[in-house]
Amino acid sequence: MLLAAFDFATILPFAVVGAIAVGGFVILEFFFNRKTRTESRLEQIRNRMSGKATETKDGKSGLMKVLEKASPKMGEALKPKNEREMSKQVQKLSYASSRFRNETAPTMLSTLKMICGIAGFVIGGGGSLLINGVNMYSAVATFVTAFLFMMIPELILSFMASSRKQKLFLGLPDALDLMVVCVEAGLGLDQAMRRVADELERTHPVIGEEFKICNHQLQMGLTREQVLQELGDRNGVEDLKTLSSIMIQVDKFGTSVGKALRTQSDTMRTRRRQMAEEKAAKTAVKLIFPLVLFIFPGIFVVLVGPAAITMINEMLPAFQK
Repeated sequence: MLLAAFDFATILPFAVVGAIAVGGFVILEFFFNRKTRTESRLEQIRNRMSGKATETKDGKSGLMKVLEKASPKMGEALKPKNEREMSKQVQKLSYASSRFRNETAPTMLSTLKMICGIAGFVIGGGGSLLINGVNMYSAVATFVTAFLFMMIPELILSFMASSRKQKLFLGLPDALDLMVVCVEAGLGLDQAMRRVADELERTHPVIGEEFKICNHQLQMGLTREQVLQELGDRNGVEDLKTLSSIMIQVDKFGTSVGKALRTQSDTMRTRRRQMAEEKAAKTAVKLIFPLVLFIFPGIFVVLVGPAAITMINEMLPAFQK
């Protein structure tokens, strides 16, 4: 009797969702568990010799391990097709975080988009089948949900890049002030950048990290012009690009480094103050909508409510007669 209560139309959506889920697990198992015990043991030894922390059996966190194993196969379909698209994707990753500046980052991003797309396909397809059954609307909803889920990594990357640019913009004047103090105290530009990187490690870690990268590049033998040019290009902040151009010119023509840094610091601090004043001026306009929608109705009820109740009580007997 229990089996008779379910017809084919009722069981079909659950069967489709279950088949998709099982297929996804089979594919993930095929991609992720192909490393032998010998390879795992050798990787553990390499990680132990290099001093890396072993969070899992293979020395990496679970998510990074999954993405790195899945990247060569799953991300192939969404990888950029030409050098121009690849360059744009690498640039976006570089703007978002310094941890994404490696060769595997674009492939891992494509893999993450593919995983999100599969999750959206399963969620959207399962929900549409359960609600609407098998029809054209369910198919459209499934593909739309998969596309929206696939865009989630791009949105997160854009948010991270915007937040990082904002941190660089707000902390750069303080870094330049410290550099001015160091240069005027007798340190060279390289030593000043190293000192500023150490001092800003807690207050402005993003700027401190970028200056540390510059110091490492200088130690590796790159010229100061190349290092400063790359500093402006890899972050996407106009102030850093302007600073890099000024420092390159100062290095070429031999003018005063302290004076140039002080002028640039004053200019950036003025811009930061002007932006704060602009946001403060826009606050009054932005407050109109919450005032009209939430505060004024309450005030109106409190002020007019008692008078309206009194008028109704006085006029009600007249209408009843």
